[in-house]
Amino acid sequence: MRILVTNDDGIMAPGLLALRRALADLGEAIVVAPTMPQSAVGHSITLTDPIRVHRVDLGDGLVGHGVEGSPADCVKLAVLELLDEPVDLVASGVNLGANVGINVLYSGTVAAAVEGAFFGVPSVAVSIEDTDAPDYDGAARIARRLIDQWFGRNGREAMLLNVNVPDLSAGPPKGVRVVGQSLKGWREGWERRSDPRGRTYYWMVGGPEREDHGTDSDTAALAERYVTVTPLRFDLTDHARLGDVAAWGLRL
Repeated sequence: MRILVTNDDGIMAPGLLALRRALADLGEAIVVAPTMPQSAVGHSITLTDPIRVHRVDLGDGLVGHGVEGSPADCVKLAVLELLDEPVDLVASGVNLGANVGINVLYSGTVAAAVEGAFFGVPSVAVSIEDTDAPDYDGAARIARRLIDQWFGRNGREAMLLNVNVPDLSAGPPKGVRVVGQSLKGWREGWERRSDPRGRTYYWMVGGPEREDHGTDSDTAALAERYVTVTPLRFDLTDHARLGDVAAWGLRL
């Protein structure tokens, strides 16, 4: 089994190294990840600059491919150029910070998994809640157990899963819940500042919106300390509205 391991936090991020360790005995775990942090870049790809790739020493005699690009760039390059054989799984993470609700659309971690799904490869994004001391190894072990069950039950069906793990310092999760994506996002705001020359600049501030407990969504289930699993798709068509819009009789 060949596994492509990537992320958006950068090739030396502890979450990625933990995920590679957790998956290593499944087969060949190949790391292709951004050289620099790429959080919240979404599904951006590089079109106007050259993309350079570097060999990166990951320790323990392991070498990865560091890509000067986005998470989606990493997967495209790996599948189409860098690797000489197909991969059986794309695993992205472990991301620092949950990717639930509307934040899924901003996430480079999720985008890397989506890119894998574009190629028909089973793909999973794994994230853990942001804390002072996140247990990346614990989250990676949970992801490994879920992948074992997924592949054991469904073979190698090309699915796209988004997995979020609660803060493990408070104890083990209550269990696993398969839930839909919430529509909750980020309480957005901007902090206006001035640099030493008096020029104005801005920092985004705010925090995640919380959903009412008991709501059947990723945001609520994670807040209740469940590991959440959400099957995703990249068809953004609002099929329920196709007939309504067609009935407008639009014409030139």
